[in-house]
Amino acid sequence: MKIAVVILNWNGAQLLKQFLPKIIQFSPEATIYVADNASTDESIEVLKNHFPEVKIITNSHNYGFAKGYNEALKNVEADVFALVNSDIEVTPGWLKPIIDTFQTEKNTAIIQPKILDYKDKSKFEYAGAAGGFIDAYGFPFCRGRIFDTLEEDQNQYDDVVEIFWASGACFFIRSEIYKELKGFDESFFAHQEEIDLCWRAFNNNFIIKYIPHSVVYHIGGATLQQGNPKKTYLNFRNSLFMLTKNLPKNKLYSRLFIRLSLDGLAGLQFILQGKPKHCLAILKAHFSFYQHFNSNYSKRQKNQKENYYKTKSIVYSYFIRNGKVFGKIF
Repeated sequence: MKIAVVILNWNGAQLLKQFLPKIIQFSPEATIYVADNASTDESIEVLKNHFPEVKIITNSHNYGFAKGYNEALKNVEADVFALVNSDIEVTPGWLKPIIDTFQTEKNTAIIQPKILDYKDKSKFEYAGAAGGFIDAYGFPFCRGRIFDTLEEDQNQYDDVVEIFWASGACFFIRSEIYKELKGFDESFFAHQEEIDLCWRAFNNNFIIKYIPHSVVYHIGGATLQQGNPKKTYLNFRNSLFMLTKNLPKNKLYSRLFIRLSLDGLAGLQFILQGKPKHCLAILKAHFSFYQHFNSNYSKRQKNQKENYYKTKSIVYSYFIRNGKVFGKIF
């Protein structure tokens, strides 16, 4: 089985110096690529001078995560694409459990490893933790991370399970499935495009799995910090795009209405917290949602499955019932 580890890079020269050595050392089964999104720093020079064994793909513009990978993967031949953020530290043997699962489970299309926090290796990391789920209104959460509550890794999620979405920070997918689903939706630019892709895979009866025996550490926010209003804009906008594309038709408008109302409450909370720029980001996200509704609706597939969500409302469970950790809610 041919594995291609593909790292999307934009002005991450220092991250490449920091994390590529272990990726090279601990990935003897794979061919390693860096797909550069038109960096303006010394990324290309660093790769050529320090990592000659790494194959370089150069995108002509900064296409973001979605189109950046779509363009880069046109140049990669492999059975499995391992899409890895430039701020990921891998561990010895991280690929073997993933490869074994793909070889023995033919209907497993997408896999995520255990993702722990590079800055505090005892805790799960925000972007993926121990596998992702969503609620009925499209709010994503993870085993090990609900909203801003991060759990310590006490081996409570060391079981192999089916999940709803795998983190784009370290995302394994069969190349044939990636091509069949036409890759990431490029209108997303960045954020939640991996959830959208997983939802489309789910609607096509493919299986997504979490494999805890593969462990990586993620810095998180290395390109766009958590408190950046642009991140808020992309997360709220892309979530609405994703719901329009993937919700069951008989639930589409009612759930969109509730989600838009909940977004309004989130905007009010930002105002009360003294963060007006984040409230403005939500308003901009809603305007973009209305502007692009027809184009997103046209992308809907023939089949949308009803049983996509783990709970009706993670907002209710977390804020009203005070269920702060996955194990106490489910």
